[in-house]
Amino acid sequence: MRLLLLALLLSTSLAHATPPKADAFAPLFELAGIRLLCEQSAPLVQRGLTDKQQAQLAKAFAADSLCLDLAKGLIGKLDQAQVQQAKQLLESPLAQEFTAAERSVGAGGAEGLAAYRKQLDARPPRGERLALVRRLDSAAHTTTLATLLRYEVGKTQAFLALQARGESIEEKALSTQTKAQEEALRASSVKAVESFMLYAYRQMPSEKLAEYAALYEQPAVAQLLDSSVQLLPGLFAARRAQLNK
Repeated sequence: MRLLLLALLLSTSLAHATPPKADAFAPLFELAGIRLLCEQSAPLVQRGLTDKQQAQLAKAFAADSLCLDLAKGLIGKLDQAQVQQAKQLLESPLAQEFTAAERSVGAGGAEGLAAYRKQLDARPPRGERLALVRRLDSAAHTTTLATLLRYEVGKTQAFLALQARGESIEEKALSTQTKAQEEALRASSVKAVESFMLYAYRQMPSEKLAEYAALYEQPAVAQLLDSSVQLLPGLFAARRAQLNK
């Protein structure tokens, strides 16, 4: 009996340690909003550029390629058990309810959100409600990911502008020159994310909002998002390097 129990424990341990395949992250990216970041990268970088430049950037910043490279980088960060746990959490009824609330804002047009943002200036939210929204934003990395995308897009466009003038710049120097912009982008992203969450979740009880924040604080989901935030800047830098070739 003890040998059988030991064998079962060992097999369970090995199963948990099994590294996932890259395609296992695809549903997680959809559920966590990372896929949307990948899809927005090329269109944002292409703005205001020539057709030739847009074609080059469409290839370099293709959504499938960006998400695939991110998935490959995550293989050593999460094991199969963590991937499954994160998926179960992110597709849970609670998560789906909040996702539906977010989508209803888009379906209803921007007018309601714009009007609500004006109301916030005159009538700020309750302190405890704002604290819950900020807890969720921190756990879900919403502001962080939005800032990261906007910053990397800005860095890429600055790189392209220098390239058009026949100048070159190292990635480290580019980061140094654009660092001040990152803080400004973060400040505006924070305000936009907080007002969106306050509006989208306005019908949600605070207890449920706390549960949703706790969902993103679970180790498997936190590891997915923390690791993605760490890896994405390097993926953008690699794509800028390709533009030199």
